Amino acid sequence: MNGPDWDLISSYAGLLCLASVSIYVGAHGSLPALKKSVKGTDKSVVQDDEDEDEDVPDRLSSADAWLFPVAGSVALFGMYAIMKYFGKEWINWLLAWYFSIAGVGSVWKSAASLVRFAVGDARWKTFDRNRVLVLKGPRGLCLMLQLRKCVSLRTPTIAVFPLALIPSVLFSRSRKSALITDILALSFSHNAICLLKLDSFKTGCILLSGLFFYDIYWVFGTDVMLTVATSLDVPIKLLWPKSLVFASERGNTLLGLGDIVIPGTFVALALRYDHARGQSKGTFRKRTFAGLVTTMTVMHVFGKGQPALLYLSPACIVTFFGVACFRGELGDAWKWVDDQKSGETPVVQDGSGKSHEGDATGESVEQSDGGARTKSKSKKRVQ
Repeated sequence: MNGPDWDLISSYAGLLCLASVSIYVGAHGSLPALKKSVKGTDKSVVQDDEDEDEDVPDRLSSADAWLFPVAGSVALFGMYAIMKYFGKEWINWLLAWYFSIAGVGSVWKSAASLVRFAVGDARWKTFDRNRVLVLKGPRGLCLMLQLRKCVSLRTPTIAVFPLALIPSVLFSRSRKSALITDILALSFSHNAICLLKLDSFKTGCILLSGLFFYDIYWVFGTDVMLTVATSLDVPIKLLWPKSLVFASERGNTLLGLGDIVIPGTFVALALRYDHARGQSKGTFRKRTFAGLVTTMTVMHVFGKGQPALLYLSPACIVTFFGVACFRGELGDAWKWVDDQKSGETPVVQDGSGKSHEGDATGESVEQSDGGARTKSKSKKRVQ
């Protein structure tokens, strides 16, 4: 009887670690940043201490979630038709350059986030801010001050830019190793989870359910998914060599970014819900994340990786309903809407009926819209 294949097991473990770290970091990157003011300070556009990456992106609504499988099907079949009738060489060449250029910005943003995490927010805010104002006409400065539109980069962000060029340059020069592919893919997944934010658990369930049937149809019903996935040579997947010494003779195990980003957005939503509840233990996030990791382990050890969302979608949905019912918060969680457009932290109620507000402190929150400043009243922490 043959012993366990440690090369293959190590490959599964490595791939699972990459996916888990990507989701964990991306979920924390999706948390809202409160804008706090300090008494006695007079901030202007040039003196403001807010970072350039704290703009609030639009949330993905239920209407958008219904269209996701449709848009994905159109794009997938379109690429399949192009490959079938025109060949895959030129589209691989075009997409390789596209992802190389997009990879520069993606790796740059991820590298800057990594540096900020390493030095801490307090240290980060001591670095110089470098602003670029694009002015036109004699009244350009006044208009810029009013709209608060400018490019603002701290010194470490500028310093890591040359490093962000290296993976894209190597990838575009046909050095498409597993390491280079993983660096680009991890940056893409990190930024996608940070920016693609669901507005509610209802939207998340609709999205996961739609993509559940989407994956089943295109994998089992046709050869479209398999043909496109095996023909494209672009950094939209995580790779790990099937070897303890990282040799390439046996090839690589792989996991598509869609199978990381889509469940990752749901885990990120659970984390923001815990944040809004003021729950430091992160009940929803931890148990949803644990369910996701367990399902990925079972999928790779005992089954095949396609279609991954066949396993991941039910895991996220069942874990959410199970935790919500166990804690008696199903109604509150289902009605909760993650809306940060107003700059306010959403308030929800836990099972005891007490209201919680994410990161509630005695400091006032300051907002600016077109140069007009308003301060909310100081809120005391709920005991």
